[in-house]
Amino acid sequence: MSSLSMFKDTKNNTYNGKQVPGSVNFHPKHIVTLAPCPNNGDVINHGKHAFWGKPGVHYHQGMKAGENTLNAICARLVLRNLAKEKGYSTSSWLQDYVTFMTTPGSHNDTYAESFHRDFFRNWAAGVPPERCSQGTEGHNTAQIGGFVMLPPVILSRLDGPEAATQRALQHLTTTHESRKLAAYAQKYSDLVYGLATGGDLRQATSALAKGMGIDLAQLVPYDDIRIVHSTFGSACYIEDSFPSLLYLAYKYADSFEKAVLANTNVGGENCHRGAALGAVMGAAHGESGIPSRLIEGLAEAATIRQEIDAYVQALHPELLV
Repeated sequence: MSSLSMFKDTKNNTYNGKQVPGSVNFHPKHIVTLAPCPNNGDVINHGKHAFWGKPGVHYHQGMKAGENTLNAICARLVLRNLAKEKGYSTSSWLQDYVTFMTTPGSHNDTYAESFHRDFFRNWAAGVPPERCSQGTEGHNTAQIGGFVMLPPVILSRLDGPEAATQRALQHLTTTHESRKLAAYAQKYSDLVYGLATGGDLRQATSALAKGMGIDLAQLVPYDDIRIVHSTFGSACYIEDSFPSLLYLAYKYADSFEKAVLANTNVGGENCHRGAALGAVMGAAHGESGIPSRLIEGLAEAATIRQEIDAYVQALHPELLV
């Protein structure tokens, strides 16, 4: 989900209870203005053609508070598929992915990241789904949106970090062809798996960052916007967004809410960075560490609960004893 959707009332143009100017359907500067509508809005993102190439339109225009954005909906699709198959199946996932994305009305998001657009450009040209990610690597393929679907795959078995990473990479390659992103995905998988199996959040993020030449403790005293925008970079590119994620998780390690709110407030690519960060914070704190109002505020909270329960029942029944 977009982290912004947890805090913003789109009907009344309020943020954390305070009035803000302008329409929530407005965004002053975004890629939708420059990029063509994916597959002309008739293969995927049906009915959204009019909003692409138009100045000032928000990435997620028309969405209501608490609705999931497209990549988060795809993460739920992965969750359901894992429960159905009682494990990871590339062919079954791809079948569900193609069916979902090409079905009109399956979601209400306007924006589709480049990996979706590239995949379905190939699919519409007759390329088999298992090959649709091949030959698609571009300057913006290695971005943090590729991590949003990974946590359910990583944690579908508690069979060690190496096996978890192999599953994560197996899934990632179905939608992304990028050695750079795969290298960062290994770090992300190790982090999520380690935290879910009892690791310490500050120690884990600090160790990862030090391996990248970053001392997170030295950055904590500074303003978040300065660190995310100037030290690293606020865009989606993984070499910027992953260090920003580590910084936010480290600085706000004691609070799920503070971490995701800080992510929202620093701006930039806070949607997918927020989803990837939320999974890290959730792995560290568990459901009990997430304020109930953030869960209950989801537009499909009851359905998401059922999907999670089915996933646990199918893959981790021992946790229900």
